[in-house]
Amino acid sequence: MTRTAVVTGANQGLGFAFVEQLAARLDPDDLVLLTGRDAGRVREAVARVDGKARVEGRVLDVSAPGAIAALARELGEVDVVVSNAAVPLRREESQAAQVDGFVAVGNGATHAVLREFGPRLRPGGRLLVVASGLGTLGHLDPRLHPLFDGVDLDGVERAVERWRAAVQAGTAAAAGWPRWINVPSKVAQVAAVRAVARERREADLAQDTLVAAVCPGLIDTRASRPWFDDFSRSRTPGQAAEVLLDRLLGPVDPATYGKLVQLGHVLPWRSGTPFRDLGGIVP
Repeated sequence: MTRTAVVTGANQGLGFAFVEQLAARLDPDDLVLLTGRDAGRVREAVARVDGKARVEGRVLDVSAPGAIAALARELGEVDVVVSNAAVPLRREESQAAQVDGFVAVGNGATHAVLREFGPRLRPGGRLLVVASGLGTLGHLDPRLHPLFDGVDLDGVERAVERWRAAVQAGTAAAAGWPRWINVPSKVAQVAAVRAVARERREADLAQDTLVAAVCPGLIDTRASRPWFDDFSRSRTPGQAAEVLLDRLLGPVDPATYGKLVQLGHVLPWRSGTPFRDLGGIVP
């Protein structure tokens, strides 16, 4: 049976590394779709992949949920989906000015991928959402925990909209939200995975199917460079993708199902401490 893998945000960085790893691990009859918003960059990226499986490029604007739904309908059943698309945050611009685009890709696309590709995942499949170690509930003020803890996907979406509106209105800090919008976005990504996984867990585990959020650890990329100074312990995108797929393409460990997995280790949902700022550099 021909297997199909889809990776979003795959022109460069970690997304491209996932495509390379999947192309090397799958068979010649299998298909890996490398998706991105820019047709030229998609073509160039496809040309750089050297692997066994077929690799095709596809223009996909993940900020449009309808585009994700259309691709899912076209492909039908799939075997591996990696939701990786993200928008880099700029230090020189206010968080409020960036929140709409950041949320549309980081959260809206995550929700659409879970909704559209989840039901089309074949038995034995893998649906992975690339998140962050900042995505644990403990990184939020305790007042905000009920918005994301134990809610369904619709509830996560309502919480994201409540937060986004507060950022735009300038009331987010008073409500306890971190100034760095990356943190609530990542918590919401993990909450969305947990919400979907609660509904699917029993059936998925019976069929060796995995739905999980994944944290690649610190990677030295254009997105992380503006925000971190010490990259002495960072990994390359290729190293991170290799370790994650080594652990997550094998037989499913029930302890990882629906959880945030950092390079093979589960990060407890309630771990972390409230995140206020990032060294004073958040505008």
